[in-house]
Amino acid sequence: MAHKLIAAATAAFAAGLAASSVQAETLKFAFQGSLNALDPYSLNETFTLSALGNAYEGLTRRGKNLEIEPGLAESWEVVEPNRWRFHLREGVKFHNGNDFTAEDVAFSVDRVRSEGSDLRTYVNPDVKVEIIDDYTVDFVLPGPNPILHYEWDNLFIMDKEWTEANDAVKVTSASDTTPNYAALHANGTGPFKIVSHEPGVKTVYEPFDGWWDTPEHNLTKVEFTPIASDATRVAALLSGELDMVYPIPVQDIRRVNGNSGTSALTGPELRTIHLGMDQMRDELLYSDVEGANPFKDKRVRQAVYQAIDVEAIKQKIMRDLATPASLLISPFLYERAGEVERYPYDVDAAKALMEEAGYADGFTVSMDCPNDRYVNDEAICQAVAAMLARINIKVDLVAQPKAKYFAKVLASGGFDTSFYLLGWTPGSFDSWNILENLIQCRDEAGKGGAFNLGGYCNPEVDALKDKILSENDPETRNELIYQAYKLAHDDVSHIPLHQQGLAWGISDKLDVAQRADNQFKFRFVTKN
Repeated sequence: MAHKLIAAATAAFAAGLAASSVQAETLKFAFQGSLNALDPYSLNETFTLSALGNAYEGLTRRGKNLEIEPGLAESWEVVEPNRWRFHLREGVKFHNGNDFTAEDVAFSVDRVRSEGSDLRTYVNPDVKVEIIDDYTVDFVLPGPNPILHYEWDNLFIMDKEWTEANDAVKVTSASDTTPNYAALHANGTGPFKIVSHEPGVKTVYEPFDGWWDTPEHNLTKVEFTPIASDATRVAALLSGELDMVYPIPVQDIRRVNGNSGTSALTGPELRTIHLGMDQMRDELLYSDVEGANPFKDKRVRQAVYQAIDVEAIKQKIMRDLATPASLLISPFLYERAGEVERYPYDVDAAKALMEEAGYADGFTVSMDCPNDRYVNDEAICQAVAAMLARINIKVDLVAQPKAKYFAKVLASGGFDTSFYLLGWTPGSFDSWNILENLIQCRDEAGKGGAFNLGGYCNPEVDALKDKILSENDPETRNELIYQAYKLAHDDVSHIPLHQQGLAWGISDKLDVAQRADNQFKFRFVTKN
């Protein structure tokens, strides 16, 4: 059967057969990285949110084309400029049989904003939650916010009674080594329940018969296995051992398409891969420069930028399955992105900037990079290291699995990095998310600019960000966004590399929805 593919920017999904008319099946799939903690607030990372989003749900959800749909809230309204009212779905059960009510919403909002949570930016700390009745909740805001709910499909609602009974109110952070009950067990309201979980080994799901919605899928079991090796992952797909694997290496796309019974699904992704530099500390943690931080000098940051050949990375490493970026957001999500141009690749200009800044002889710096999170992540970091050697910057590459990488570089690890590679998809699909998470001035507690790992800071950008949040006029808002991005670009706040492409390998027996946010939702899968 032909694959029914959606890529949000380019195609529409054709609905699969109803579950009742198709023989039920087991879905076996693999991803390059592992699923560690099941706590839905431990890690704000696409794969983790995707995997947990099959068991947990938010007040809203996203459809096959990324449109916002009612989830645990049947509807919502702005009753006053600073007050949003959510009308909750009645009769919803958690997997353990407990009723879903407004108490669970208020509890979850408090917990997601608590210490250890990696999703604290999802709800402003000044937002007040008021329970009107068991199925009505008001959010009282410090000011107007037209995009309040844009990323709440990933703000999963937890069972207050279950969490408290299992002494799991404290969030297990990405850096914690002693997981609590909620990190090892799940109890959501979603279409699938997690019946077993071995962190880093295997996770098994089964359909939840008490789900409030009508299933489209025909699955009786889902088995997830992390497979870090590209070759092993692809071989398991080609042999029929697995039904779906992702990502598949760009060099294997033709091979997967040429194999009888498998196909490669490719399309644009909304994620931007970028580099960041520690601009906050007076001395880098991992460098041979003593008593100074070269990345505090814009000339050094620009030299690093101009020494990197993004076209070479696109062609040789990404095999053209990438689009060089000038901003930290995809042009699919911001129509004026093309108005800001990349600094040109120019090694001689980079050398001149290094000399002007007093670093003609270069310096040594460690670079943190995951090796199982993004498409060809370690290879990209190796290429960057080789390119920077041309301007006498010696890079000591620290490439490690994402669990160790995130535990080191995120707020829970003390932003323990001097130079790093990171990918980001704005959960709201809006520029404010980028400005709030990646660019806003960061405080030491990580409450502001939680993913601004390098500590870039420009108060003018922050002031624009605050205006953007409450601005309702689209044209005015777009201009404010442009001004903020332009300031950050002129400062060389980060070094955007590219938007990576999606590359999934699937069995011809599957019908799936490939969304441009790279989330794999079982509820859209049928197996024939």
